[in-house]
Amino acid sequence: MIVDCAVYTKGERQPGVLNLEDALETARAGPDNFVWIGLYEPTNDEFADVATEFELHPLAVEDAVTAHQRPKLELYGSHLFVVAKTARYDDASESIEFAEIQIFAGEGFVVTVRHGAASPLAAVRHDLEDDPARCRLGPLSVVHAILDRVVDDYTPVLDGLDTDIVEAEGEVFAPERTNPAERIYRLKRSVLDLYRSIEPLLDALTALRQGKHPFEGQDLEHYFRDVEDHVHKAVSRAEGDREMLSDALNVNLAQIAVGQNQDMRTISGWAAIAAVPTMLAGVWGMNFDHMPELDEWWGYPLALTLMACAAFGIWRVLRKRGWL
Repeated sequence: MIVDCAVYTKGERQPGVLNLEDALETARAGPDNFVWIGLYEPTNDEFADVATEFELHPLAVEDAVTAHQRPKLELYGSHLFVVAKTARYDDASESIEFAEIQIFAGEGFVVTVRHGAASPLAAVRHDLEDDPARCRLGPLSVVHAILDRVVDDYTPVLDGLDTDIVEAEGEVFAPERTNPAERIYRLKRSVLDLYRSIEPLLDALTALRQGKHPFEGQDLEHYFRDVEDHVHKAVSRAEGDREMLSDALNVNLAQIAVGQNQDMRTISGWAAIAAVPTMLAGVWGMNFDHMPELDEWWGYPLALTLMACAAFGIWRVLRKRGWL
């Protein structure tokens, strides 16, 4: 469905509501005009009129309706097609909600298609309308404003992941014998999914910064360079988080192995302590005739004392060595 449709002249939004059929004609009435149409999860039938009116390429239209595309930039004659992934972090479930934005931009028009709830564009439109000087730069300024917001929204996602990663690392080294391996693995999957959504956007921003677009006289190289720098930082943070989680998972597995070894040493130590009295009891239980201590009153106390001293001696040695 169409969320908003507006014509801008010299950076100022024109009042009134336009039909789709009149939007492009009104926008092309002057060199300083362009129309921005926003759609949310359109069907094939709903998007058909827009595609026909603006002569959009069928392959790009198919991508826009189907969604689930990787971030990219493609040129189709006189217009460009940009796909970007938006993200929002849910602290409660420690998961990332992804959505998608497709942008069609050509001479005199911008068409945006959103899929998913993350990163609505109403705030972007209002910010751009509050800055007529930037909006006057034309459809490419809308492309920049949208990508800038998408990239800015990666920061709170990375901040949320960093907080949970620190907590997971704390669980690894906590004195309580817990196993945070599942949590670490889930966080690692989230970071990997975020990385896959951010990294491909670099190619699109590099192309826009280098002027690989159909717009003449719209120089936004410095604007796109700034967004590209922010994406580089986000990619670096995501890579760092992946390495931290990999290290935490390896340390956790190592600690589990150490704990198991400690358990085995403890069990073996107590088994050794129990073996000495068992051996002595076996010797005295062989019922030989010539065992003088069996006939003396001190034989039984001597046997118990010897067993206790032997067990205590072994316990003390193992205790000093850290086995018990």
